[in-house]
Amino acid sequence: MSNIITKELIENAFSYDTYKEIVRKLILKNKTSGNNQSESNIYFTKLNAERVKRIEKTTVLNEELKRQLDKINSPLIVLVIAEAWCGDVAQNLPPLKVISDFNPNVDVKIIFRDENPEVMDQFLTKGTRSIPVFLLIKKDSLEVIGKWGPRPEPAQEIMREAKSRKDYSHDEATKEIQLWYAKDRTLTFQKELSDFLNIISSD
Repeated sequence: MSNIITKELIENAFSYDTYKEIVRKLILKNKTSGNNQSESNIYFTKLNAERVKRIEKTTVLNEELKRQLDKINSPLIVLVIAEAWCGDVAQNLPPLKVISDFNPNVDVKIIFRDENPEVMDQFLTKGTRSIPVFLLIKKDSLEVIGKWGPRPEPAQEIMREAKSRKDYSHDEATKEIQLWYAKDRTLTFQKELSDFLNIISSD
């Protein structure tokens, strides 16, 4: 499965700062990333750009995650499959910037889902192209050693429960999830990542 991750793909992927600049330029053109240029997606792209700025500034890494990050002494890549209009991308991408600043051995790279369907289709979530997907990759071998996404488990449970209702509304479920993110302040994402790093460091 990891052979879809090539050196060329990584070299052409965006850095975190480059991704933000691309999104900024799209907003100036009243556009978004991806195949769907709907008014709704363009609106959420603008909203998400502000979310990214805010979350990047307010994210504080917890001590357990710092301990796990301190154990990383060989280069790792976190390859993010994303789109600018996605609210879950906006909520979960900024902590990776803070993590990379804490330990430069963690290199964040980003690709757009709709431009890379062959990659996306190798990392589906229950058959769907849900994003974001975070792939943890050994930089030397490009071996994929972990996958996370599209959202923390409590937020995923909100979506599952919403979809089970007869009166399911995607917009209402999304609002409920965004409220959860606002209260959680990246803590669950940090715990899930910390737990995963603990597992791979124990192998």
